[in-house]
Amino acid sequence: MSDKPSLGFGVFFLLLFLALSSAWAAPLAQVAHYHAFADQSDWLGLPHAGDVLSNLGFALAGLCGLYLMAQRETRGDPLPAIEAAALALFFGGLLLTACGSTWYHLAPDDQRLLIDRLCMVPAFAGVLSLVFAQRLDRRSAWAIQGLVLLWGGVAALLWQANGNLLPWAALQVSGMLLLAGLALVRGPGLPSATGVVAILLCYGLAKAFEMADAPIHALTGGWLSGHSLKHWMAAAAALPVLQALRSGLAARRPAPHWSGALRS
Repeated sequence: MSDKPSLGFGVFFLLLFLALSSAWAAPLAQVAHYHAFADQSDWLGLPHAGDVLSNLGFALAGLCGLYLMAQRETRGDPLPAIEAAALALFFGGLLLTACGSTWYHLAPDDQRLLIDRLCMVPAFAGVLSLVFAQRLDRRSAWAIQGLVLLWGGVAALLWQANGNLLPWAALQVSGMLLLAGLALVRGPGLPSATGVVAILLCYGLAKAFEMADAPIHALTGGWLSGHSLKHWMAAAAALPVLQALRSGLAARRPAPHWSGALRS
């Protein structure tokens, strides 16, 4: 009997344990003055114009992805169910992220930030379950998808209720570690190992730009802020997924083989 499903569900229960642990661990408070972004520009009456308009990247990536999915359906080349669900969540989630982040940055406050975070959750669930299904196990990918959707929604609501940011932070860190582990699975699964690493690099750079919001704003003379760059870089993380979809997702999941070296 194959051990792939048991390994997949082992990962699921590990993520479930981390989710529950983060909810009961010592709380993590959001940094003070979180909403004080460097971009205070006003362009044609649009407040915080740089941080608002940079959400176009999410919208463009989401629309391109849904268009490519529709093209496959038109050609009579439907995707396997889990990949189709994961991609729909990912690209639909990018559109939601564009809307939620735009709404938040027009007038940043805690209530709008909650909506912004809830809108991000489908994109998280989509990309994690897609890579999991392609590179490890399709059956348990359904469970991963459901868990991430539930974890993300509950984490955002818990933060609103008691100010504890730890479950939300744990979701992001766990997701990135999971992607890093899946990049070690040899085989032609798409996105390729190189594509998964590219997603991780884009996410890492996005976080770095976010933390350097004010210095980048000062360095560019106010023309660009770190948070605006964060949006563009996070949207760029969709490019490996778009390329994989354009090239054609693998009809069959490759047999996993763990290696210490990254291979495409």
